[in-house]
Amino acid sequence: MAQGSGRVGQAATAFAANARNPALRRAQLSFLGAWTAEWAFTVGLGIVAYRDGGATAVGLVGLLRMVPSAVLTPLLAPVADRGRRERVLVLVSTVRGAATAGAAVVVGTGGPSAVVYALAVVSTVAATLYRPAHSALLPSLCRTGHELAGANVVRGLLDSLATLLGPLLAAVLLGWAGVTVVFAVSAAASGWAALLLARLRYEAPPRPPAPAGVHLVGEALAGIRAVAGNGDLALVVGLAAAQTLTRGALTVLTVVVAIDLLGTGEPGAGALTAAIGAGAVLGSLAASLLVGTRALGAWFALGVTLWGLPVTLIGVVPTETTALLLLACVGVGNALIDVGGFTLLGRTAPDDVLARVFGVLESLVALAMGTGAIVAALVADRAGVRTALVTIGLVCPLAAAAAWRRLRRLDRSIGVRDRDIGLLRSVDVLGVLPLPAVEQLARHLEPVAVPAGEVVVAEGDAGDRYYVIESGTAAVTGDGRTLATLGPGQGFGEIALLRSTRRTATVRALSDLRLQTLRPERFVAVVLGYPPSARQAGTAVDSMLHRYAPSDTTGRGPVPGRARPDADPSGPPAGR
Repeated sequence: MAQGSGRVGQAATAFAANARNPALRRAQLSFLGAWTAEWAFTVGLGIVAYRDGGATAVGLVGLLRMVPSAVLTPLLAPVADRGRRERVLVLVSTVRGAATAGAAVVVGTGGPSAVVYALAVVSTVAATLYRPAHSALLPSLCRTGHELAGANVVRGLLDSLATLLGPLLAAVLLGWAGVTVVFAVSAAASGWAALLLARLRYEAPPRPPAPAGVHLVGEALAGIRAVAGNGDLALVVGLAAAQTLTRGALTVLTVVVAIDLLGTGEPGAGALTAAIGAGAVLGSLAASLLVGTRALGAWFALGVTLWGLPVTLIGVVPTETTALLLLACVGVGNALIDVGGFTLLGRTAPDDVLARVFGVLESLVALAMGTGAIVAALVADRAGVRTALVTIGLVCPLAAAAAWRRLRRLDRSIGVRDRDIGLLRSVDVLGVLPLPAVEQLARHLEPVAVPAGEVVVAEGDAGDRYYVIESGTAAVTGDGRTLATLGPGQGFGEIALLRSTRRTATVRALSDLRLQTLRPERFVAVVLGYPPSARQAGTAVDSMLHRYAPSDTTGRGPVPGRARPDADPSGPPAGR
């Protein structure tokens, strides 16, 4: 009971953090608008295609939408790594809104369906770029892995609401007014998403400068190399692609099942898709209890399984009630994938290529969506709807079972990194860093053990590392006096690195020390590259240098670290 109460408290904290953080709040509400628009538009487009040529036409249109996205998204995603990610999102939402509004005009005036499909391609390319930029933006708005997991839980809930509201809205509008109004409402939702992000304010973490020339293919390949070179990233992306294959199949199967198998007509297609959203809402509320756990890989595997197994069961028991309940289970799986998969990707990929990694994901997602749609249409036409449901539904459970052990190892490694991040957060100069920056440091920590009585750094030595004490105590001395005593969670060595000078004091182990260290190029680039930490570091270093004036005993100029006679031994250490 106590554990359950603790998880409820953690979930409440996650939702409250999103509500209190204005930047997170705007980003999340923008996502709700964008994805409500996408789901409503998808249902309306499926109806237009079905009227033109039945299930095969729905599948072909699904493939037509996704192939350009699969090609273009990796090429466009680097823009979100080089510039302000919220500006990319504003542009994407504006393009989506304009394309969807154009489709509404074409349908309303009786124009050719080919124009509608062309506009759908434009909208879909923009839509597949939205999620990589948004997924890469969220870590920059968070300070801890716990907060990022909470943000992904909240986004998963909003995604679930959009999965419910979009199709439900489409079903109501189809019964009342028709496809034209569905497209018009989708355009308005995209415009709202753009307006919310136009006023987003936050401090971006440090990133490498943009290259002088434009090298779209080379920039895109950096994301592909990041995924291909990291087995954990490749695994998560691959499972997400398998899940999306089923999702693409369902864009066809929900229409065909509703009209041909269950006889519930066009509004029934919207109702079946809305059932996925209803389950996703409930699943997201349950997933909120997972915030703070170290089993995100396990929950991700369960989510992937739930995207397939219920689909197979619909083929075994094809009734309307059963289909609605089983598709609600698919929605639960969607919620688990959101909190597990996107958090794992955000924690595993480097920030400087994060949007490109999510771009690779979206490219595979788009390709899998289109492939799933056409495969479902062909199997349904040749072997029957029930056979298509059973066979396609088995893909995700089998993939999740094969990946289980690797995902559990990933969970354990994330747990170790969380401890390192907690240690770095305890240091004042590093505590203000956003999650991507401090996680970057945590990835490059090097442990050092120093026995009691030994010198860690000596006054006058060249600065070659920054140190954080994990366990044990150390004394800071200068001119033969003890200036301070340091313990776990305290760092030293910043003056020599940030001011390119020699060590200003000696640090000796009072007990066995376990230290985590950072090389200068890692520490300086991150701390000085992020304005709040640069200001914090400058203030701290200036204060230390003010207290300890260097003097010259060699005739070669100042030697840092000589304490003034009136220095207060109880004050802060010299920075060493």
